[in-house]
Amino acid sequence: MSSSNEPYEQGAGPVSDRGAERGTDDAILDAAAELIVQLGVGRAQLAEIARRAGVSRPTVYRRWPDVRAVIGALLTREIAATRDAVRLTGTDRAAFVDGVVEVAVRLRDHPVLGALLRSGDSDTLFEYVVDRLGASQRGLLDALRSGIEQGQRHGSIRAGEPLELAAMVLLIAQSTVQSHRMVAPVLPEEAWRRELARALDGYLAP
Repeated sequence: MSSSNEPYEQGAGPVSDRGAERGTDDAILDAAAELIVQLGVGRAQLAEIARRAGVSRPTVYRRWPDVRAVIGALLTREIAATRDAVRLTGTDRAAFVDGVVEVAVRLRDHPVLGALLRSGDSDTLFEYVVDRLGASQRGLLDALRSGIEQGQRHGSIRAGEPLELAAMVLLIAQSTVQSHRMVAPVLPEEAWRRELARALDGYLAP
């Protein structure tokens, strides 16, 4: 039995150790974000990420096997933080749509996602955001489903399987974010927001 007085969770180490681990993880991901924004994803090398984070390369390797895995973890963290900063659960369809548009705007303007979208090699973004249903998308789907269920109980969102509706809302918003630069000359900011809201509202209306 340990003589430490620090609290434990079942199957986990001391709280202070877990806090230190999270601090190191965040330092590594912060360094990766800084590197991507400043120099682009093509210049994001594991050795430079470690140097900027103030840790050794083995410290990074113990957490993630390569740069792509680091970037994947970074995207998951940033998308989750953006999702959690906006209330997607409201009492009616209008509040829900407003929340989805706000999340879309924040993700569209996010410096890391923007750098990946602008890079010549957007494979990493597509791998983690488009080609597979990862942790970040599942978190978004859960939040969207919860908001849709509330809107259905309120009567302002149409009937249907909430998860299926949430998946389509995610696809509509995600494709709009990914293509916004292409249509910017004909769809300026105010119109972009308005038309995204109209598309979502029309899809969800009873």
